[in-house]
Amino acid sequence: MSTDYQQAREALGRRLRELRLSAPGGRLTGTVLAERLGWPHSKVYKLEGGRQTATSEDLRAWSHAVGQPDVVGELDARLKGFESHIRSWRRQLAAGHRPVQDTWNVAVDRSRVIRAWEEAVVPGMLQTADYARHIFLRYADLQGTVRDTEEAVRSRMERQRWLYHGGRRFHALVWEAALHALVCPPSVLAAQLDRLAGQVGMDTIELGIIPLGASLRIPTANGFWILDDSLVIAEDWHAELWLDDDESVASYRRVWDTLSESAVYGAGAQNVIGRVRQGLHTC
Repeated sequence: MSTDYQQAREALGRRLRELRLSAPGGRLTGTVLAERLGWPHSKVYKLEGGRQTATSEDLRAWSHAVGQPDVVGELDARLKGFESHIRSWRRQLAAGHRPVQDTWNVAVDRSRVIRAWEEAVVPGMLQTADYARHIFLRYADLQGTVRDTEEAVRSRMERQRWLYHGGRRFHALVWEAALHALVCPPSVLAAQLDRLAGQVGMDTIELGIIPLGASLRIPTANGFWILDDSLVIAEDWHAELWLDDDESVASYRRVWDTLSESAVYGAGAQNVIGRVRQGLHTC
């Protein structure tokens, strides 16, 4: 969890404690407030200590329970302010994968230069429809979400039109491990590798592959995208982080630049893809 996010959550917790202690009818103990709300006693102190993220419903209930309903708007604004940076999969995927893809499309369409690092999958901008379909199915099973697979695939394929507009540049870094990962049937992966090989050399794409045997200055950690050096989108198992502060963007850019030093490009990338493709058993 990002430091900025945690600090904002702790600040919200301090505000909640302040409201409890300044209740119009007299300061309330955590026990009394928990009884009024019908919550476990521990929830009050987790929220106040910044160890649990409040929901809008929690904040509304808290405001009324401490006799200060007029602060609902303020608390909700605080919550939305720091939640805009961390978007939980549970909330994002409540309506399926298509809305998430549509949100990405808007951000990508506004960008001129994109840098992507993927250590486990082929970047979405370079995926075939069949490969993308299997990725969405895997995550729908994991998260137990709506299966709007075909709509999500269409949205992702629509995003790829960005690659065919002049004046744009997609710098993709991929760890070789992602080329071996059977997150789909071997025949689907074979077609994906063939397409990837065909994308090497496109004037809007710079594809770097980090071979498994390459010397690494830093570990290959989680994937992330940098849009116009002004926005970072990074994925974790619980959420997607959207970071737009200068310090975070600069940090991720240093990571990307460092990883890129271990990559091979052009003919070297073609050789790695070809070697993986040759060793893939599709029968």
